[in-house]
Amino acid sequence: MQMENFAPIMFAGLVLVMLIGFPVAFSLAALGLFSGFFAIEMGWFPAEFMANLPLNMFGILSNDLLLAIPFFTFMGAILEKCGLAEDMLDSMGQLFGPVRGGLGYSVIIVGFILGAITGTVAGQVIAMALISLPVMIRYGYNMRYATGVLAASGTITQLVPPSLVLIVMADQLGRSVGDMYKGAWGPSILQILIFALYTFGLSMVKPHHVPGVPKEARTLNGWALWSKCLRGIIPSAILIFAVLGSMGGLPGLNTAIATPTEAGAMGVVGALILAAMHKRLTRPLVWDAMVGTMRLTAMVVFILIGSRVFSMVFQGVDGAKWVEHMLSHLPGGQLGFLIAVNVFVFFLAFFLDFFEIAFIIIPMLGPVADKMGIDLIWFGVLLCVNMQTSFMHPPFGFALFYLRGIADTLYKEKRIDKPVKSSDIYMGSIPWVIMQLILVVIVIFVPQSVTMFLDKAEVVDLDKVQIEMPADLAPDDGAPGTAAGEDANSSDAEQKRMDDLFKDNK
Repeated sequence: MQMENFAPIMFAGLVLVMLIGFPVAFSLAALGLFSGFFAIEMGWFPAEFMANLPLNMFGILSNDLLLAIPFFTFMGAILEKCGLAEDMLDSMGQLFGPVRGGLGYSVIIVGFILGAITGTVAGQVIAMALISLPVMIRYGYNMRYATGVLAASGTITQLVPPSLVLIVMADQLGRSVGDMYKGAWGPSILQILIFALYTFGLSMVKPHHVPGVPKEARTLNGWALWSKCLRGIIPSAILIFAVLGSMGGLPGLNTAIATPTEAGAMGVVGALILAAMHKRLTRPLVWDAMVGTMRLTAMVVFILIGSRVFSMVFQGVDGAKWVEHMLSHLPGGQLGFLIAVNVFVFFLAFFLDFFEIAFIIIPMLGPVADKMGIDLIWFGVLLCVNMQTSFMHPPFGFALFYLRGIADTLYKEKRIDKPVKSSDIYMGSIPWVIMQLILVVIVIFVPQSVTMFLDKAEVVDLDKVQIEMPADLAPDDGAPGTAAGEDANSSDAEQKRMDDLFKDNK
C-alpha cells in the first residue's frame, strides 16, 4: 500500500467509527493510535513522530482561549435557572399576545435575547418549552408550529454571540473571537427576521394556526406590563454589552479591553447578580450549574484530545494534501468549494455534534479555504449557520429530543390535556430547517451579511505614497560641498579618466 492511499482509508474509517455510536472522543483516539502504529510499521514516518503526542496534549490543555468555554457555560447555566426566561416569556407573551402569532413572536425574541446571554441550547429549549408550550396549546396554536418555533428559537443560541461554537471556530481557524462575534451578528439578526416573516406569513394565510390571545387572558396592562418587560430586557442588555463589548465583540467597537476568558469571568459575575435580583441565587442552583459546566467542559476536552490524536496522524500521512487536492479542484472555484463543503457539513450534522464537527472537520477545511482566498471569519460564521441545523435534523436533532421529553413531562403532570405526537415534532421542524438553509444560501451569496460589521481593512494606494527626506540629507542642486555636488564631481572625473585610457589604447 502507498502512503497517498492511506489518507482516504483513514477518512473512511473516521466516518465508520462515528456511525458505530461509541463515544466519539475515544473512537477518534483509538483510530488515530492504530493508524499511527500502522504507519510506523509501513515506514511512512519514524516512531519519534508519535513522541510529539504528549506535547500536543499539553498544548491543548494550556490553551488560554479554550478556558473561556467553562466560564460562558457556567454563566449560561446560572441564567437558565434564575427565572429570567420565565419572566421574559410571560411579559413578552402578554405584550404580543393579542396579535395573531404573538406568542410565536415572543418566543422568537426571547430566544434571541436568551441566546445572547446564555449560549446553551439544551437549557434554553427546555425552559421555553416548559413555559410556552402549555400556553400555546391552551390558546389553539397549531402543534407543528408550536414545537417548531420552540426548537428553532432555542437552536439560534449556537449562532448568537457569545456562542461556544464561535469560540471554538475562532480557535480552530486562528482568528480573533471578537471578530468572529462581530461577523455573527448580521446572520443572527437575519435569522430572527426570517423566523418572524414566516410567522407573519402564516398568520395571514392560516390565521387559525396562530390565533391571538383573548384580552381577558391578559393579567397585566399599561405601565405594569411594560415595566415587567423592561426589568427583563435592560439587565440582559447591560450584561450583553459588558461581556461582548469588553472583548470587542459588538459592531462599532474597535478595541478590546478584556480577553475572552476575562469577559467570560465577568459574565459569570453578572449572571450571579441577575440570579440574586430574581431571588434565585441559592446553593443548589450554583451546585447544579457547576456540575453541568464540569460535564460539558470535560466532554469538550476529551473530544479535542481525541481529534488531535487523529489529526496529527492524518497530517503525518499527508492527509492535508489529499483534502486540499480534492477540494481545490472542484468545479466553480470558491463558490463550488463553499457549496460542496456546506452540503457535506449539513449531512454530517445528522450524526455529529457541533463540537465534534468543529474539532474534526474544520482543521481539514480551514487551510484549504485560506489558500483559496476565502475570508476565514466569513467561512467560520457560514459553517456556524449551517451547524445550527444539527440540532433540528429529524430524527436525530437534540432539540427535538428535548422537546419530546418535555412534552411527555407536561402531559404526565396534566399541564397539557393531550399528548404531543412525535410526528408533529418532526414534521414541525422541517420548515424551520429550510429557513436555516435559506440563511446559509444568503450568507454564501451575500458575504456582506457577515463582513459589514467587521473592521474595515485599511487600503493603501501605493501610487500616492510620498517619502520625505530629512532636511539635513536633502540634495542642494549639485552645489559644491554638498553630497549631490560631490557625487556629480566624482562622476565627471571618472568619465574623464575612462576617455584618457581609451585614447592611450588607440
